[in-house]
Amino acid sequence: MRVHLVNPSDLSFGTAVITPRWLFVLAAATPKIFGDPLIIDETLEHLVPESITQGDVVGIGIHTGNALRGYALGKVARERGAWVVFGGIHSTLFPEEVRDHGRAHAVVRGDGDLVWASVLADCAAGTPQAQYEGGRVEGDAFVPARWDLLPADRYMWGSVQTVRGCPKHCSFCSVWKTDGQKPRQRGVDVVVRELVELRRQGFRFILLADDNFYPVSMADLQMAKRRADKARLTELMDLREERFELMRRLAQLPKDMVFYTQITMEAAEDTEFLDAMRKAHIHGALVGIESVTPEGLKSVHKDFNLSGDELVARLQVFKKHGVHVLGSFIFGLPSDKPETFIATAELAQRAGVSVAQFVMLTPFPGTVDFAKWEKDGTDIGEVDGVPLTRYWLIPPSRRPKVYSPHPHMSADEIRGNTQKTWDRFYQLSLIWERSACVKSVRGRLMFVLLSKLYRQMYANTGIATDSARIARSAKWSRLIAKHTRRLFITQPMPDLEVPAHDTAPRALTVAG
Repeated sequence: MRVHLVNPSDLSFGTAVITPRWLFVLAAATPKIFGDPLIIDETLEHLVPESITQGDVVGIGIHTGNALRGYALGKVARERGAWVVFGGIHSTLFPEEVRDHGRAHAVVRGDGDLVWASVLADCAAGTPQAQYEGGRVEGDAFVPARWDLLPADRYMWGSVQTVRGCPKHCSFCSVWKTDGQKPRQRGVDVVVRELVELRRQGFRFILLADDNFYPVSMADLQMAKRRADKARLTELMDLREERFELMRRLAQLPKDMVFYTQITMEAAEDTEFLDAMRKAHIHGALVGIESVTPEGLKSVHKDFNLSGDELVARLQVFKKHGVHVLGSFIFGLPSDKPETFIATAELAQRAGVSVAQFVMLTPFPGTVDFAKWEKDGTDIGEVDGVPLTRYWLIPPSRRPKVYSPHPHMSADEIRGNTQKTWDRFYQLSLIWERSACVKSVRGRLMFVLLSKLYRQMYANTGIATDSARIARSAKWSRLIAKHTRRLFITQPMPDLEVPAHDTAPRALTVAG
């Protein structure tokens, strides 16, 4: 019995930017008795059906965006006599749909770290359960990835997770629903060991693939103080100290390593934290800015963000402390108007945002927005007999790009203006201007190429409705990615040792 782990994708680029971590975590969770799993990341190359034989186990991880492709692969695997197992966020939310459309023998809901071994044992015995509850695994039980199974010369960046869960409750995000609002932090030692393993292989750039690297804000600490809640304050301070301990250890790793992560805007209020990030070589972070207007922020339950000139000042704090922002913006909010698009691009440039993504509002399952859409929607419509509330079951070429009616703009206006904003922000002259944040000529070249690749992969293929245009974009992305990778990978350090603990005591401050 061979184990196959598949990351579905409609588009394959030959080279990928970031390692899909879950594949290599489940590979590590696979008992040795079953051998090394065959790992298929379809963002590189598509699955070859002939590699699957009778009695194999095919594990397919899906999110909403790649569910339909995953279902097609599930049918292929089942036709070839394999046991078909689905997991991932979408499977957790819609287990019955996965069984119906993906021909799944079993569905894993929640984290797969611990339950995966039981799934395989049951398949080997010919008695898989219809559903397994993986739950939310505590941080000390997260399984380290099998990075020794990485294919050669395919990925630019490694990825290591340090915490799951996010205490926020943004209306468009499902993380706090699926991963919970309680931060589950991994031990510092196991995180550092994974990072060392990746650097030994030549990876300099590592994504700290966290739901929120900044799980304790200054506002959280101040609220606990005001309430005189000593137990809560102690809990929060312990979580905060663990973050600082991790960053002190990251600072001991080779100086050529560069880390990126995801944090909330509130981190700009915590310059002690930002300075620790800089010392730890965390040079950039994805920050959910979402909207440049107070009305837009209120509509997505993100009123802890700022807007206008205050937003510009807040974003410049990140840059001042050496943390470059990948700004994420949402278009199609009820308060958006045609002028919002230009204002957003101009503000992003003025605020010194290094990289940006502009996405159209999509009601993802598991979010407050999706629940409201399903509950309140009237005359939602359908395509080929599929209601729009199940839009992921519609083939991509037939799938609408905008789902919720807008009070001021048509769907085509929103899509067209979103594309224009990508084009405006990623003009070569403006990319070169932003690349001044990097000191060396090689670094600036890396910045320009990655910016162009990012736009090509995520703007053209995600917004275009013309399949021929998407195919051309994928072809260009494949060519750019192959050459860009060489700039990010460096000489392996096979003898690199795990740095020792920093045992020096440290007192952390609490503002307010």
